[in-house]
Amino acid sequence: MATPPLPDPASTSPQHWLDEHGNALYRYAYFRLRDAAQAEDLVQESLLAAWQARHGFSGRSSERTWLIGILKNKLVDYLRKHSRERPFGALTDTDAEVDALFEDDADQHWKASPLDWGNPTNALHQKQFWKVFVECIDTLPPRQAQVFSLCELDELDNDEACKVLGVASTNLWVMLHRARLRLRQCLEVNWFGHEGRK
Repeated sequence: MATPPLPDPASTSPQHWLDEHGNALYRYAYFRLRDAAQAEDLVQESLLAAWQARHGFSGRSSERTWLIGILKNKLVDYLRKHSRERPFGALTDTDAEVDALFEDDADQHWKASPLDWGNPTNALHQKQFWKVFVECIDTLPPRQAQVFSLCELDELDNDEACKVLGVASTNLWVMLHRARLRLRQCLEVNWFGHEGRK
């Protein structure tokens, strides 16, 4: 089996990575943190870490995938540290908007049934859907957005997400449940509820 060719030295510079992948890395970090300055800092830290580890890059994955993997580890470290510094009272999310979706009866029935989404897989192939999806994520409280991003987008298992965020599994489940409900509501209003987008 032939070894893959070594990357061109000109393409393994932090400036090249910033030019080629900077926007994608920034969007990845900002989408999870919703803090522009911190997202920029983590991208810079990731590029520095990549430069220091450049000789370990074997080329089995794309350069962007490798850089995002480094950024993902930096994000997890940041969230783990940031969660430890946050007082416990700040970890709980209360959400009157989500509670308002349900009847006041003991069985918690929906006030209005969810819309028929038809074939939601079709929406995944439309750029406009992803724009609406990101806007809906932006409406979530920061902790819910972090929980949703870690569990659903980054596919961290619940135990690891609990460690990263410094929360109990029941608290994680409640925040994830509330995030899903709010996203469902936002997508129904801004995407699935509009004729012609199904």
